[in-house]
Amino acid sequence: MLAEYRGRWWIAGGWAIEAFTGIKRHHSDLDPSIPRHELPLLRRHLAGRIDLWAADQETLRVLIPGDVGDDQLPDSCENVWARSSGGDPWEYDIILMGVAEDTWEFKRDSRVTRPIDEIVWTQDGIDYLRPEIQLLHKARGLRAKDQEDFDAAWPVLDVKDQRWLRHAIELTQPDHPWLATM
Repeated sequence: MLAEYRGRWWIAGGWAIEAFTGIKRHHSDLDPSIPRHELPLLRRHLAGRIDLWAADQETLRVLIPGDVGDDQLPDSCENVWARSSGGDPWEYDIILMGVAEDTWEFKRDSRVTRPIDEIVWTQDGIDYLRPEIQLLHKARGLRAKDQEDFDAAWPVLDVKDQRWLRHAIELTQPDHPWLATM
């Protein structure tokens, strides 16, 4: 789907954690991620091949292929869901990441930032969201799969990445239960 895409993209979600740890678990979809401001470029790339829907606070709105220039999604819209056609199951949850110039900004707290070149790592030619950043995103949910991913990734993170994650969680969620095990 993204092999010839000209924009910046990476794999996020549980697949990013699995690629980092090598520990397998069930996944219901694939979570590619792009800088939010590149959504028009992605839409042009996928036009006529994949149906895209803006997923915003429990509502879905089709992104009509002919309206590629009209990408003014509300800031609350963090995801675009994608599938081959209306009758098919969802295949992709495209995560829109806040990137200003060359800096990534955490969607829930603008105090947490990193240079865009430091938010991914590469394996077999594919970029993945760094595990400490993915765990920060997962920290809010505390679903069983989020805990599994934390348990798999935390022990194999470098000390500097453990410190970064601990600091980011202390800053954004000071009562988070993961802090007791970090």
